[in-house]
Formats: sequence, C-alpha cells, structure tokens
Amino acid sequence: MTDNEVNGNAEWLETDGLGGYAMGRADGVRTRRYHSLLTAARTPPTGRCTLVSGVDAWVETANGTYAISSQRFTPDVTNPDGAGRLVEFSNAPWPTWHYRLPDGTEVVQELTMLRGTPLVVMSWRLLEHCEAQLVVRPYFAARDSHDLTHENPDFAFDAVHVRHRIDWRPYATLPAITAITNGRYEPESLWYRNFQYDDERERGLPSVEDLASPGTLHFSLAHERAVVAFASDTSATPHLLGRLATDLCEHVSQSERERRATFPSALHRAADAFIVRRAGGRSIVAGYPWFADWGRDTFIAIRGLCIAGGRLDDAGEILREWARHVSDGMLPNYFPENGQAAEYNSVDASLWFIVAVHDYLQATKRRRSAKSEMEIFGVAVTLIIEGYRRGTRFGIKADKSGLLDAGVSGVQITWMDAKVGDWVVTPRIGKPVEIQALWINALRVAARWNPKYRALANQAQSAFEQRFWNADAGCLFDVVDVDHEPGQVDASIRPNQLFAVGGLPWPVLEGARAEQLMAVVESQLWTVAGVRSLAPADPSFVGHYGGDVMHRDGAYHQGTVWPWLVGAFVEGWVRVRGGTEEAKRDARARFLEPLLSHYAMTSPDQLGEIADGSAPHNARGCPFQAWSVGEALRLTENVLRLQTPAQRRRRPRAGAGES
Repeated sequence: MTDNEVNGNAEWLETDGLGGYAMGRADGVRTRRYHSLLTAARTPPTGRCTLVSGVDAWVETANGTYAISSQRFTPDVTNPDGAGRLVEFSNAPWPTWHYRLPDGTEVVQELTMLRGTPLVVMSWRLLEHCEAQLVVRPYFAARDSHDLTHENPDFAFDAVHVRHRIDWRPYATLPAITAITNGRYEPESLWYRNFQYDDERERGLPSVEDLASPGTLHFSLAHERAVVAFASDTSATPHLLGRLATDLCEHVSQSERERRATFPSALHRAADAFIVRRAGGRSIVAGYPWFADWGRDTFIAIRGLCIAGGRLDDAGEILREWARHVSDGMLPNYFPENGQAAEYNSVDASLWFIVAVHDYLQATKRRRSAKSEMEIFGVAVTLIIEGYRRGTRFGIKADKSGLLDAGVSGVQITWMDAKVGDWVVTPRIGKPVEIQALWINALRVAARWNPKYRALANQAQSAFEQRFWNADAGCLFDVVDVDHEPGQVDASIRPNQLFAVGGLPWPVLEGARAEQLMAVVESQLWTVAGVRSLAPADPSFVGHYGGDVMHRDGAYHQGTVWPWLVGAFVEGWVRVRGGTEEAKRDARARFLEPLLSHYAMTSPDQLGEIADGSAPHNARGCPFQAWSVGEALRLTENVLRLQTPAQRRRRPRAGAGES
C-alpha cells in the first residue's frame, strides 16, 4: 500500500440515528478508545457503551493464510499485517475495503449501520470465484465509551447459540450483544492484552486496553458472502434479528442505499449523522465520538444541518423542545437528564437560539407556522430578552448604553470556553464583541413580537459603533470594559469580530470599516482549514494543538483553527463585496472548496472540529463536528447559492429578514 492508493489515517463514521456509532480508520487499525464496530446509546443520544471494539479477519486459500486486519499492541507493534493488503477504501455509500492477497485473491469488506437501530452489518465477498475460507475473531469491550477495560474475572464469555443467532451478556449491568451470522461459531474464551491506542497516548490519556474474544466465526467464501451483524439490546429489534444473515444483509443494504440516495449532496449526508432521536423527539449531537447534544452547538449547527439543509420539521421539533427550558432568561447548555442539574454557563447559547428561531421562521414563512408555534417561540424569545435586560446569571445584564455585560471570575461563558482546573484560558469578562452582535440581532428578531425591541437594538448598535472600533489595527476590539473596568480593552485579533459583519442575519458593522475588518481577518486569521482563533503575531499564539489536557486546552482558543467559523468569514467576505454573484463564485472557489478538500483527507465527506494554527494545519480534536458541517451546508445552500434569473429581477428588500 502506498499513500497514493489509500490514506490509512482517514477516519470513517457510521451512525444509527440514536447517538450510537461505528467508527474507525481506513486501514482498520484502532488508534482511539472510540474506534469501534458497535457503540450503542443506552439513553439516546447519551450513555454510549462500546460493545464490539473490532475484529481480526484472515482468509485461507490453497496458497496460504493471509490477514486482512491489523491491530496495535504495546510497545508500538502492529500485528497482523492485513493493513498492508488494502488497495482501496471508499466511504460511499458506506465504508468499503478492497484487499488484494499475495496470491491474487481479492476480497471486499463492507460495513453498514441501519438508521434507527443499534445494528451494524459486516460482510465479505470474493471478486472472483475461488475456494477460500474466512475466519473472523470479534473483540468485545463492553464498557462506557469513554473508559478502557482490562482483563477481569467478571466478564461472562458464555453464549446462547441457536442456529444463526448468538447472544452474549458480558456484564449484567450493560447491554447484551447479539450476532446474526451465516458462519460457524467456535467458542474460545480468550483475553487479548495490551491493545495500544496511539491517539490517546498522544493526548496524554490512558491508552492501553485488554479486550475479550469469545470465539471465532468460520465462513466459506466460495458460494456466498460472509455476514455477521452485531446488535445491542438497547432497542427492540426482534423483527430484524429473526432474519437469516444474508437476508438481513440484503435488507439493510437495500434500505440504506435507498435512504442515502435521497440526500442531494455529501454535505447533506454528513449532516444526517448528527440529527438523532431523543425521548421521542429530535436533537443534534455536537460531535462524534465524545460530544453529546449541547445548547450552543445545537443552535449554531441547526441553521445549516436542518434549516438550510431542508429538514424543517426536524428543526421545528428541536427548537420547540428547547423553548420549554428557559430559566431566568437563559437556556441550559445541555438537556438535564438522569436527575442531573442543568448547566447554564453560556451567555451566547440563548442568543443563538433566537437567531435559529429567526432562520426557521424565515424558511417556513411560506407555509405559515402554526399560531401555537409562534406563541411558543414568542414566549421563549421574550423571556430571554427580558432576562438579559434586567440581569441574570454570571453578570449578564444590559447596561445603560444598551450593550451587554457578561462574565464573572472563574467561569467560562463564551464559546471560547477552555478551562483547566481553576484556570480559565480565555475569560473574556466584560463586553465580548460577538456577544454584542448576537444581542443586537436577538433584539431585532424579538421585534417580531414587540416593536419596542427595535429601538433598543438601534441604541445598542450606536454604542457598538462608538466603542468597539480599533483604529490602530483597522478592526474591532475583542472585548471592551475588560473585567467590567470602563475603558479597558482587549485588542487581541480574534475571529469573534467576524460576527459583526457575517454569520448573523443583520450586520452591525458595514461600509469601509467592515471592509478593513475583513481584510485584517483574511490576512492574519484565515487558513485553508478555517479561521485561527488568535493572530500568529500575538505572544499568546500556540500553533500546535496537542499534548496533555493542560497543553491542549491552553491551545484550544489561542491560535487553533476552527472550521465552523468559515460561515461567518465567507458571509462577511461576500457582504463587503455587495453580495454579487461573482463574489459568491469567488468565495466558493477561494475558501469553501479548499476547506472541504483539506478535511476530506482525514474525514472523508465530513468536517472535523479544529486544526493546528500553523501549517500544514493538521486536523485535530473531534473528527466529526456538527457545527462545522452545519456552517458549510449553510454556505452552500444559502449564502453562496446563486440566484435564478427570476430572483435577480426582483427588487431586494432592505433589512434582510426584519419584520
């Protein structure tokens, strides 16, 4: 295998629509604790439990026995050598591997996850008929997805084996594992020790695990494909698990092929991975594999994943559910569950909710939202606005000028929220720039229900224009009245100022100043991977995101690149050029397409969370991130969409979206 044939480091993702997933690398080598064939959500979309970590597989022909899998063991040993026989990997319509054995035998391996069910189907077939046997050895973890397991006497290897179905329950407190297969099962209770996860080690985390193998599955490949489907009992699937393995494989393949063919683009397919069930409703997973559904991420991502992406019913369901959770003018940063108290440590989540409501109502105005829905949103929006005006948690309160104060010592409440122990890396206490842009936009949205908020928005915008311009740098201050000290400013060049020009329905900075700001951001913050969180010339700039928790969180917003910011950047870039068709074409070719290509090298058809601030801007962090995909989709379907001739003949309306 050469780099020109397969990028073995590229990661793939399959999701079940419940918060569970299968995930791995193109070369099949597991380098994260999260790489698995079946991780199921016990309380969808949370409570993820990794059940089946992986398999070893080898093919026996007349000329010898050849592995088509590889594992990493301590100390830095890769065995067996199956990854070297991989000649092609494809992620469409699902992960597919093409292996070529030394004797010329070619084997295709496929993996498909069924939407709405914790079920993954693996199959193997020969490209040309020959006599060949396949042996598959599964490895079970049976643990919380964030943990690691080690050899212990409590693991129950015993199986209930009836014809094509095998059931295991490794631990009484965790979900059972079911396999449906057309192979012959041979029990063999073994522990395999010291699997090594290189990515975890690089992150300064525990990185060695033992896995249990209950036996092996044996297949003849001469006349039919080999199939094994792994399922969890976290969701009832008796109508599926009663099928024969080949029938189940054909059913899943056909239904998933038809479903996936309905998506108009790869970005739409990527968006689908994050939209999941929750308690009979819908929610958005912030990222795989380690994020659940969070407020800020949901309201930013929903604008692209659901609203621009054409999933308006899902968007309405999600927003109506969140609207019920306003407390003292704020929305929680995550849904309370299992008796846990909600966290409200976010000044911007509630404001992003209002922006998302605006986008949703704009998208649904032709079908006229139900009166009850308008009332639900009107109540939630008004409660948030009034809560922020009079004052609420964490020092959030509008001052006499109409601008919004926010922040208290020791708490991180903007999206730049890294904290290690008592160290808040970027406290941004005072009047953060993007919070003002969000606040002014929220007031304009709220004017839909009460016209008095329009005057308040105009007052705040006037104060913004007077207070935030940094004439020396030709851009905006990141924070004014730092630590609530009048006149103290933070002149760090950060991307937060972008939201004054792009990324929100109404720009709060226009004309020559907006052009200057965009020029500064493009020259100092833009990279092929997205927008840096801090300019490289700043003494606090960190160009590489890596190391242990302290080093990673210390770099998280100190130069690390964030692809989700491409939405605000590109929209601002197009706006200062008049929103012309030419500007849209140029922005797509100059910014969006190179960014998508950059991440395609590591997460095919997806977008990750972050990248290094210094070249070559290697992808880091969570490999599959909802708001990154959402903003790319919003650009594609909204900001950069070219007008039809009929649309170009219409007279543009002033104050886009204002009512």
